[in-house]
Amino acid sequence: MTSSFEQRIVELGIELPKPPKPVASYVATHQLGNLLYISGQLCLAPDGKLVATGSLGDNVSVESGILAARAAAINVVAQAKQALQGLDKIKRVVRLGGFISASPSFAEHARVMNGASDLIVEIFAEQGRHTRSTIGVSSLPLQAAVEVEALFELH
Repeated sequence: MTSSFEQRIVELGIELPKPPKPVASYVATHQLGNLLYISGQLCLAPDGKLVATGSLGDNVSVESGILAARAAAINVVAQAKQALQGLDKIKRVVRLGGFISASPSFAEHARVMNGASDLIVEIFAEQGRHTRSTIGVSSLPLQAAVEVEALFELH
């Protein structure tokens, strides 16, 4: 049986990639009771290449940053689907955390992170409305421009 969230992904024309393996010593997901934590996901495209490398405000445009945040959020959803063997156990998206590699003068972190937030709401509708923090950092693993983590509440 395909969940309504998975059907929505198909309707949106989104292809969930095989979830990326962790790039260091940690696990990608951890379930504790009715909560599923997703470790930070980089902005990897389905081919395994980064959507954007470098820093916003230096060599990465806001538009490229938005696409990178969207790609990272797609990887979050792919990790959730793998961990739960489908998306039908998801009750709601509780929180997203965004890390934006940016120059000290960059000020549009929230706009970039909307790439992830908007994608989550497109897929999960009202159950996708979430709390969020967005933090500018000097660098990210593999020189990724964006990383996104998440917390889901399960049925």
